[in-house]
Amino acid sequence: MKETENKILADVNGAVYTLGIASQLSGIPAHSIRQYIEKGLLIPFKRDSMRHLFSMNDISRLKHIHHLIQDRGLNFAGIRALLSMVPCWKIKECAKKDSQECKGILMAYQPCWEASKKSLACKNENCRECEVYTCLSNSAELKSVLRELF
Repeated sequence: MKETENKILADVNGAVYTLGIASQLSGIPAHSIRQYIEKGLLIPFKRDSMRHLFSMNDISRLKHIHHLIQDRGLNFAGIRALLSMVPCWKIKECAKKDSQECKGILMAYQPCWEASKKSLACKNENCRECEVYTCLSNSAELKSVLRELF
């Protein structure tokens, strides 16, 4: 059972789709996807050639970001502010000492994955695969994520 779960997880996290295919699968124009990347709302996998590749989780996240813009009327700054409110210290269960020095917690309007100095719990982790980054990919609303944490 564990092996099957790992294979399914690898399949949804596997970055195999090019920008054009991600655009087709999500129904979002490629130029919009590039903007989401530029604004730090999406962290695609980068090949050595600097080409972006996307996973099914990325496609889900793209759709969620697009929903926030089109249906909820948020702009990039509003989405960044929402993402910065995700309590990474609670999700990662950081030690109090680590959390007092972590820029991911201290930055007011930036998501934790953009922090230059991270806590020990996050220091060597790939942000693309972190549960803080992925929590909104599979969730309809931030409130439901916060409700589960508190």
